[in-house]
Amino acid sequence: MANQLCIVLDFGGQYNQLIARRVRECGVYCEIKKFDTPIEEIKSLNPMGIIFTGGPNSVYDETSPHISEEIFEIGVPILGICYGCQIVAYTLGGKVESCTRSEYGKIEISINNESLMFRDIPEKNVVWMSHTDYVSHLPDGFYVTSTSDDCPCASFENPDRKLYAVQFHPEVTHSEYGRQMLGNFLYEVCGFSGDWVMDDFIDSTVAKLREQIGDKKVILGLSGGVDSSVAAALLSRAVGKQLTCVFVDQGLMRKDEGDFVEETFTKLFDMNFVRVNCQDQFLEKLRGITDPEEKRKIIGTEFYNVFWDKIRAYGTGGYFAQGTIYPDRIESGKGNLAGHGSTAVIKTHHNMVKPPEDIKFDDVIEPLCDLFKDEVRKVGEKLGIPHELVWRQPFPGPGLGVRIIGEITKEKIKVLQEADAVLRDEIAKSGIESQLKQFFAVLPDVKTVGVMGDHRTYDHLIGIRAVTTDDFMTADWARIPYDILARVSNRITNEVEHVNRVVYDITSKPPGTVEWE
Repeated sequence: MANQLCIVLDFGGQYNQLIARRVRECGVYCEIKKFDTPIEEIKSLNPMGIIFTGGPNSVYDETSPHISEEIFEIGVPILGICYGCQIVAYTLGGKVESCTRSEYGKIEISINNESLMFRDIPEKNVVWMSHTDYVSHLPDGFYVTSTSDDCPCASFENPDRKLYAVQFHPEVTHSEYGRQMLGNFLYEVCGFSGDWVMDDFIDSTVAKLREQIGDKKVILGLSGGVDSSVAAALLSRAVGKQLTCVFVDQGLMRKDEGDFVEETFTKLFDMNFVRVNCQDQFLEKLRGITDPEEKRKIIGTEFYNVFWDKIRAYGTGGYFAQGTIYPDRIESGKGNLAGHGSTAVIKTHHNMVKPPEDIKFDDVIEPLCDLFKDEVRKVGEKLGIPHELVWRQPFPGPGLGVRIIGEITKEKIKVLQEADAVLRDEIAKSGIESQLKQFFAVLPDVKTVGVMGDHRTYDHLIGIRAVTTDDFMTADWARIPYDILARVSNRITNEVEHVNRVVYDITSKPPGTVEWE
């Protein structure tokens, strides 16, 4: 990696990826490593700064993740956040105890010392706290730089050793000057120049792809999602017709989405585009299946059966490309904390695929594997991918298959596609789309009694789901104005056949999830 590097050492915090994203937003390239990454490996990466994440444990518990004091001797500036703050104190001889009164949520702190971390930040400001332990005694050579009413050591530092610690979370949006604090650490303390620029990434990645691929062919599975689409556009710019994109349309996409994907990539990019229409094949496999996990498994398995059969028809060799992004690698266990706290292996992602034994490629290419989702979108915009695709809302891998509760049928798919299209049209017209992180229609396995004209009906119910969130770890139901909901309901019940009732989901996450299945 040619860019200057900041390392985030993960101690099991739920915000590890958010910290890395915030660092990159400051123009600094960042990677997440496990807390127990060997010191020699860290040195070999030549970082200019290191950040310790939070975590759910107590540092005085022997089973909690700890770190060698040696890391503080390598001469690289360090910032500890929450649990990371306590690790700094505990490892260097300070004392951490259980709070008499825990702090959660927005808390006002008072800055009481000049510090590079707080340059140009008001003396009193609001930060986000979430802790049940606190640093009760500082290590030698450190001093307190801010306090709150219930935390006598909200932050502390040893500027001579370039060691800094904050009990709060500057990476979350609730900390009103949090991004500026991180920027101060990166630029004022560490001396970064801010060389992480998307234009540079595109140019350097295209050059590397051309050199690596040479005159060989590349096969990519194009789902129509943001990640695979941006990977396809990058590869198209690099090698043109040497790229073949296989688009498996399983008939579970939103209305007209398959046609939109085909039109985009056949008209705007130089590549070979192959579309496989196989809705009937998928529906046959899904006949009578109602369990959501079984549906997911069948859809995923059948998708790759279709995909690999098509690849066999084209012949193997060359390279296999995937739209893997950095969080995929982290969540699949290739960069996260394993065995401690909340970020042990979460899931193996659908876009990290091992080819069957009979299909051989020279290597796997993952041109986006160092990027976060928001960075991928920026690359997509610069590559000329249409706004509607680049900013496509999160869409589950099984598509509408997990937004149709119960058995999936062609009739139900049609009903849901039409209802979802009405919802998306009205939200776009209303001007509130940018305020919603995700919104969609759901077809529960429910029919209700209604009346249309002089006739009794017994037809489908449509559920509407819309949420606001920063990170999808928690989410709140969106307060869509009643007049917009009224237009959505009126249009769906009048324009979509076999629907006589519309309901709005007002459940937050937790206790609910964003998707219904």
